[in-house]
Amino acid sequence: MTSAAAAGTTTGARWYAWLLVSVAVIALDQASKAAMLKAFSPGEYKAITSFFTLVLSFNTGAAFSFLAGQGGWQRWLFTAIALGATLLIVGLLRRGRDAWYCAGLAFILGGALGNLWDRLQMGAVVDFLLFHWRGWFFPAFNVADSSITVGAALLILDSFRHRRAPVTVARDDATQPGGS
Repeated sequence: MTSAAAAGTTTGARWYAWLLVSVAVIALDQASKAAMLKAFSPGEYKAITSFFTLVLSFNTGAAFSFLAGQGGWQRWLFTAIALGATLLIVGLLRRGRDAWYCAGLAFILGGALGNLWDRLQMGAVVDFLLFHWRGWFFPAFNVADSSITVGAALLILDSFRHRRAPVTVARDDATQPGGS
């Protein structure tokens, strides 16, 4: 076993395997959205617990409905951003690194492409998971959004794992005061 394999790094020969993680995220995202579209009408909801509700909603904007009220141009802006991010992420995956880093990228890629598919097919992203507490409501989201969040968290955790040890300067006692 090579030292790269022992350290958990991803070699160039296996980078594409992380694309399968992205494909799984897309499949789960699209299957959950299809189930919601079949079972609910727009705006229809069903309380599951006192703090969680399923609700079918459509977001023409980005996170937290950013730019949702615009005239439709934002659809193409977010499409371009998703396509640019896809190219960047695939390039980063090809370089490889350790599993945390590649998993984070794969989750982000799958989530971005899952939402891109909605945007291209319907002009809006299907959201349906709604958490709330005592009159406070977190904006509805979906599996793709969750995957992007998990991916970002993995990248953040990975960045802490690779902090460098403090640099120590070697001392030559002969050049220091009191040295021989």
